Order: sequence, then C-alpha cells, then structure tokens
Amino acid sequence: MSHSKTKTSFYRRIYVTWLISQGVNSVPKIIAATGMPRRTAQDTLEAIHELDIALSNTNGVFSVQDWGAVNPGWVDANIDQLKRVLEYP
Repeated sequence: MSHSKTKTSFYRRIYVTWLISQGVNSVPKIIAATGMPRRTAQDTLEAIHELDIALSNTNGVFSVQDWGAVNPGWVDANIDQLKRVLEYP
C-alpha cells in the first residue's frame, strides 16, 4: 500500500523523535537503526521543530525537551504502525 508523502514525512519525524527518546540519539545511531540515508536523517532532524517538538543537541547527541502537541503515549502504542508505513526495521 502506498502512503502519501505528507504521511510518511510526519511519521518519519515522529519516529526519529521516538528513537531519540529511546537512546538512539545521534545521526550515526539513527542511520544504523533505520537504514535511512545520512541526508534523510539530517533533514528529518532539522524538520522536527516544525511539529513543535523541541530537541536539544549537545555535540551531535540529541534529546527530547518537549513533545509539543504529539502524545508520546500514542507514539508508544502505535510504533509498530509507524515502522510498517515507513518500512523500517
């Protein structure tokens, strides 16, 4: 099933935020966990703020400061769906 670019972009940003909250919190770790290209990982990290999610970056190590309007409980409950849509392991 094909999903819209809007949906996959939204899910990718939420998924990367979730990964960061789980300790997969640097570009190399995100690439290793997902298989996404470096540029995609970097672009996703740069765009997360557009969802009003606040990240901090200390020497390339990210942490979630505020999930904004995204409910992290919903993300935890639906993480398998996000992975399926994104075709990530």
